[in-house]
Amino acid sequence: QSEYITQRDARLRWITGFTGSAGTAVVTQDKAALWTDSRYWRQAERQLDCNWELQRTTWIESIGLWILREVPAGGNIGLDPFLFSIGAWNSYSRVLQGSSRTLLPIQTNLVDQVWGDQRPPAASGQIYSLPAAFTGSSWQEKVKGIRSQMEQHVRHPTAVLLAGLEETAWLFNLRGDDIPYNPVFYSYTLLTNTTISLFVEEWRLSPEARQSLRAQCPGTLCVELLSYRQAPAHLGLYVQGNVTVWLGTEYTTYGLYSIIPQEKLLEDSYSPVMLAKAVKNKKEQELLRAAHVRDAVAVIQYLLWLEKVVPQGQVDEFSGAQHIDALRQAQEHSRGPSFQSISASG
Repeated sequence: QSEYITQRDARLRWITGFTGSAGTAVVTQDKAALWTDSRYWRQAERQLDCNWELQRTTWIESIGLWILREVPAGGNIGLDPFLFSIGAWNSYSRVLQGSSRTLLPIQTNLVDQVWGDQRPPAASGQIYSLPAAFTGSSWQEKVKGIRSQMEQHVRHPTAVLLAGLEETAWLFNLRGDDIPYNPVFYSYTLLTNTTISLFVEEWRLSPEARQSLRAQCPGTLCVELLSYRQAPAHLGLYVQGNVTVWLGTEYTTYGLYSIIPQEKLLEDSYSPVMLAKAVKNKKEQELLRAAHVRDAVAVIQYLLWLEKVVPQGQVDEFSGAQHIDALRQAQEHSRGPSFQSISASG
């Protein structure tokens, strides 16, 4: 559900050859089809081979109608529940309802099985603590604030589940480089009234990050570090008790959502962490303005450079994009661009 993904997660690209940023593929025993929007139709025509049909819509309803035509009654339609949103899963369920076809969660991703040893390795970069000068509040203060919201809520939830990568990164003031152009890392968090479980590969944490998370152990501000893959099983054990789990449906996969019994769910579109993250404190506001000033300096330097070199015929769109990236990189505190420079002229 991230806007940007790693090469390891580029399953659609690997199985279809299509490199656009948006698409859905369906594979049956004798057909394969790709749905994408009008930005990519010509590109898809070039990149897909004769195994694939190109469908020029994006609506789940149209995908569902194709499935109803191609999959006989009594058939199963498999999805990896950890790659689909709650809303997408429910939409497919509605389309197939009453059709004698079953939507089936598949725990082992079939594309990954076929990909095998060719699949790129998992992220292994270091996860580091953001210096206090850049946060405005400690992770302990943020945790206390979320727990206060839990206490004040009319349903008194016992836990908050975080599945959005930026939620965990913001809550613990941690950063990584698992996904291009985004300072996040693979993780889940289960924050209860008295415990904190962070699902991340512990060996990837910098010594400073590990020290920060473990400094107040034992106690209610002690972070238990568990493997990323342990999150579903841990959640399954937790919800066996007398609990209520608060989550944001926009950033939670159906895979996690389906583990929690309906009567133990507290659903909002966005988790309390995502809403708290959206409200910038004074320190963050100051830092945002300062970052924009530094970026403006780089852009002004770039425009001046263009005025000098374009008349000489020494620059094209690609070299121009490389140059502005270099100018931004030279600015203090730069950690790289937020997306690949979009460069065109004429």
